[in-house]
Amino acid sequence: MKDLDAIAPLGSPEREVLARIPPDRLPRHIAIIMDGNGRWAQQRGLPRVEGHRAGIRAVREAVETAARLEVEALTLYAFSTENWKRPRWEVRTLMGLLKEYLKKELHVLVENNIRFRPIGRIGELEEEIQRGLERAVTATQGNTGMLFQIALNYSGRAEITDLVREAVRLAAAGTLDAGAIDEAWVSAHLTTAGTPDPDLLIRTSGEQRLSNFLLWQVAYTELHITPVLWPDFRARDVIAAVADFARRERRFGGVLEGGSEGAEGEASEGER
Repeated sequence: MKDLDAIAPLGSPEREVLARIPPDRLPRHIAIIMDGNGRWAQQRGLPRVEGHRAGIRAVREAVETAARLEVEALTLYAFSTENWKRPRWEVRTLMGLLKEYLKKELHVLVENNIRFRPIGRIGELEEEIQRGLERAVTATQGNTGMLFQIALNYSGRAEITDLVREAVRLAAAGTLDAGAIDEAWVSAHLTTAGTPDPDLLIRTSGEQRLSNFLLWQVAYTELHITPVLWPDFRARDVIAAVADFARRERRFGGVLEGGSEGAEGEASEGER
């Protein structure tokens, strides 16, 4: 973990929380389902677009805080394949804000040694956005710090479907034997290849759904649900989620040494 002064001010409750977390209890990869923009705007009598715009600040703070915590990867769920069903004006607004973010925030990624990678069906996005994403990838590819992944036109089911199609194509071409397909092969051919599976998944706004996000990758991910709406999400909320994660005992289907099943009590059916 970097100097605490860079993450939390001296004397702040967040600093005290971080000081008590051993470095080996920090998550390597944090994923976030950013939810609540519309409700945030509605509560203030504002149009939904203002909620999406306010959410940009939360993106910036989450990225910078995760980087300062020296997290290996941060993945944000920005736009799902199902989001195309939203009103056309809202989709246009979201795409416009994405273009704005890529133009205004690229220097922040470069200056903070952050690598950038979009995941999802990027080829289906408009060309201007594809070019902006490619510029961000190219500008940050030499960086050695945290990997920042943004999920765009993404869904877990679509990702797995695309992988199955590719496996069938390779098998038909004679370049893939069915016996070679195991969990390691699948992980190596997903859009998140080379990135550790998320240790911690945060969902804002209090909803308790995965919403088709990283379905393969979150098999043993710890979930943290917060009632905070995304535009109000700040560094303190990242730190609270990390502290919650650090208190958990992760078994990955096994038991703790000595046969104890840990603080979670009896193992669930899927972990026995």
